[in-house]
Amino acid sequence: MTADQGAFGGGWRERASRDGRPERASREGAALSTRRARLTSLRFTATATATATATATATATATATASASTPARRGGSLFFAARRSSSRRRRWSYSPGGFWRARLGRWRTRRLLEVHLVLLAVCALVAAGALFVSCRQIQSGAGTVAEQEAPAVQGLAATRLAVLRADREARALGEREFVDVAGRGETYRAQLSAADQGLSRIADRTDQDLGTVNGLLATYSNSLTLGTVMYRDQPLMRHQKLTEARSLLTREGVGLVPRLGAMQRTQLKHAEATVAEGWLQRGGWWIAELALVALAFTMLSTLFVLRDRCGRDWNPYLLAAFAITVLLAVVPLLTMGSAQDDLDRVTGDLREITRVSTDACCGLELERAQRTVTAKSEEVRSVLADDAWTDRVYQGTLTGGLLIVVLPVIGVGLRLDSDYWRRR
Repeated sequence: MTADQGAFGGGWRERASRDGRPERASREGAALSTRRARLTSLRFTATATATATATATATATATATASASTPARRGGSLFFAARRSSSRRRRWSYSPGGFWRARLGRWRTRRLLEVHLVLLAVCALVAAGALFVSCRQIQSGAGTVAEQEAPAVQGLAATRLAVLRADREARALGEREFVDVAGRGETYRAQLSAADQGLSRIADRTDQDLGTVNGLLATYSNSLTLGTVMYRDQPLMRHQKLTEARSLLTREGVGLVPRLGAMQRTQLKHAEATVAEGWLQRGGWWIAELALVALAFTMLSTLFVLRDRCGRDWNPYLLAAFAITVLLAVVPLLTMGSAQDDLDRVTGDLREITRVSTDACCGLELERAQRTVTAKSEEVRSVLADDAWTDRVYQGTLTGGLLIVVLPVIGVGLRLDSDYWRRR
């Protein structure tokens, strides 16, 4: 009880005692104290109840919030986990191994290996056949040019220049009256001999008829000899024989020089046709390269299947065949391309030889033309001799073609026989 309460109670008791009602005052004081104690206890009870209610409400709110947020967090984690898994699957499907594994997933291993075996055999046969045909065409063309076409063009050019120079030297002897001088006719005789030897050398290297040309050359030589040797003391007969020889040499269309010129042009066309790379040859190279690319891809796919399905990391037969395939895709193409360039260069030299020999007609031009033809002929022989190593490349290509057919069939066939065919 506070001081105010004590003072209030004491004052009330004093008034009550003064009024003469002591008992009644005591009872009222006790009742008032009881009511005040009840009020105080009620206030404390209400405060505690309110505090408990607030605490329960806060707890319920927190619980509800937690229970409401937990499914969201769980759903979010599941969503992000699904996204990560999906992105991981996309990255795996975009990788080369995963992409090819997905494409081959519906095939059984045995059927997959059998299909690869058939593809390897077909691609290898196509590639080897196309390589063989393409390389054979270039090699045979180079051999034909070296053995027939180039010597024929050179021989005809040399023969034409030789007979023209022989005629010039013989006419110079008659005009200067050097026929009786010893040793002055050796030049034209040497030129006639060179012309005759030139026709003899090209007789078995051309398909053109040389009978008429040989007959004209023999008649021309006879007339020239008569004019310079037999009738050297008879100017009229000498002039008549030299004129006859000149007519046999230069008569339009039927003379020796026009016939030799026509044969030169025909022989040059033959050489150009032999060297030219036609659409069939270019198509053969395209087919060969595409077949080799398909073969290499099939080999890589087979190695992948053997490693992924059969647990075999390496197959020596397929690895050796793959290395040979890469070499066949590069070496024959480069080698035969270089040989084709050399043949084109030879064709250009043969055109130059033909042009020089047909343009020269008289005087010192004939000597310069003969020197030019000799130099160009040496260049042609040198270029064709340098291309002799293409024969070894051709033989290597033939051997490699056989290996790319046999090795993959052995490698995949042994695996199928060991794992599947023998178990039947």
